[in-house]
Amino acid sequence: MSLSRLSVELIPRTNEALLDDVARVKTLLPAADTLNIPDLMRFPLRSWDAAALVRPHFPSVVPHVRAIDIAPDAALPGADQDGLKEVLVVHGDPPADLSHRTYPNSTESIIRRYKKEAPHLRVYAAFDPYRRAPWRELEDVARKKEAGAEGFFTQPVFDLKLFDLCQEWLQNETVFWGLSPVIGPKSRSYWETTNHVVFPKNFEPTLDANIHFAQTVLRTLSNQKGSVYLMPLRVKLDQYLPPLLEALE
Repeated sequence: MSLSRLSVELIPRTNEALLDDVARVKTLLPAADTLNIPDLMRFPLRSWDAAALVRPHFPSVVPHVRAIDIAPDAALPGADQDGLKEVLVVHGDPPADLSHRTYPNSTESIIRRYKKEAPHLRVYAAFDPYRRAPWRELEDVARKKEAGAEGFFTQPVFDLKLFDLCQEWLQNETVFWGLSPVIGPKSRSYWETTNHVVFPKNFEPTLDANIHFAQTVLRTLSNQKGSVYLMPLRVKLDQYLPPLLEALE
């Protein structure tokens, strides 16, 4: 068996750095068939522009779109971009720069706009088992599906028991399961403070332990023809990606 799809999340710091990362992903993890690109306010390169930049080198690209950034009369990012097939709509965190204007959009309202104004695009939404009571998150899943979402990208998972539970909750849905290494106490504190992650008691913030966990999840999802996205934060791609390829062989 094999994965249905394997994506790598790349940060669009600059054109040059992004293209360099794309080349390394193609070399280090040839099984990857998709890239997903977040839209980060601290960098000038927008996710949909980054998608246009890398698509000649990597045809399947999923840019993230922040719902709160889209003005009511503004064109939808990527809607008219030749060759773009998919977007991920997230709500978006409030910007640190208060001069950056935002709008009171819900994720669902922007998904509906995409389905109406750009029906050729496949639209994904986010799923996060950490940020609130599970029943509220699953209500959100239902609302996003009703609005037109055709699949979900999860917050990275770090616990096999929670992973199993989330698989039950999202049974029969199209899901990209997130995996991200957490290396050292600062990285762990970031996830706990910013994303409210509760790590299992036996969690080890080491590269080897994170690779082992990712390999376990990859083997499970490979047997199920599932989909994964890797978020290689604060690690070198040549240290993190090649061992994961072993789990897919």
